[in-house]
Amino acid sequence: MSGEIISHDQKFLHLTIPTVKLERLCTGMLWTEGPVYFPLGDYLLWSDIPNNRIMQWMDGVGSRIYREDSNNSNGNTRDHQGRLITCEHRSRRVTRTEHDGSITVLADSYDGKRLNSPNDVVMKSDGTIWFTDPPYGILSDFEGKKSPQEQKACNVFRLDLESGSLDVVIDDFDKPNGLAFSPDESVLYVSDTGISHTENGPRHIRALDVADGKTLSNSRVFAEIENGAPDGFRLDVEGNIWTSTGGGVQCFSPEGKLLGEIVIDEMVANVTFGGPKNNRLFITATTSLYSIFLGTNGLV
Repeated sequence: MSGEIISHDQKFLHLTIPTVKLERLCTGMLWTEGPVYFPLGDYLLWSDIPNNRIMQWMDGVGSRIYREDSNNSNGNTRDHQGRLITCEHRSRRVTRTEHDGSITVLADSYDGKRLNSPNDVVMKSDGTIWFTDPPYGILSDFEGKKSPQEQKACNVFRLDLESGSLDVVIDDFDKPNGLAFSPDESVLYVSDTGISHTENGPRHIRALDVADGKTLSNSRVFAEIENGAPDGFRLDVEGNIWTSTGGGVQCFSPEGKLLGEIVIDEMVANVTFGGPKNNRLFITATTSLYSIFLGTNGLV
């Protein structure tokens, strides 16, 4: 039943609040993705990819269209100056929305060839931008524009804005998707959703150690998802991972143990923390936007 909270470990009872219920904030979309919360303004943005728009939610106001033509935007984050960073499927690029509303292209090619279709993005504390580049936006016209793949692989990239360098940090995933750093940034988590187009393909989150702020090593499977795939995810301040699945949201400890889950009757694509206390989990699930207050706080 949608909204049911299932505990697999005593710890999960302290991460959730027994008197709080899952809320469906709005519905009517085709495929929701890329939620990002903006403390200055107390609002949430997220992508409705097939409808080619970015939506906005504000308590007391509700939902509205934030950007009509979003180039089939997918993942979003905010930078240290509070600007919107967006992965665009149709234009195959990563952009930044300046405070005056103008758009700056941060990355659209590598090694002289167009990117596949940037999917999810995070900013590290040193100001570098890390993003995944699977082909979902060029496989069909539903989430972008059907086009030939120019890159040899589906990579994870690191963009250094100061030097302008764009480097491949992971090149051995089938379809890299969501990504996030541990609280101390010593570990990078990246999901592989290759199951979407490959029978018995990967449906897991991998963990990689981060050295000197940028070099990755010791790649290992952190968690397998049995129902659907781990599309997007975020971490709380204790290092627990809250990830999307085919049947809701699952929470894993830093050791990879399944602690509990929140059942939702729609396939979940992504999550993010928000609210004035950063203790509200916003959930983008197929046609709808949900939220639930938790007993923990998300990483800022």
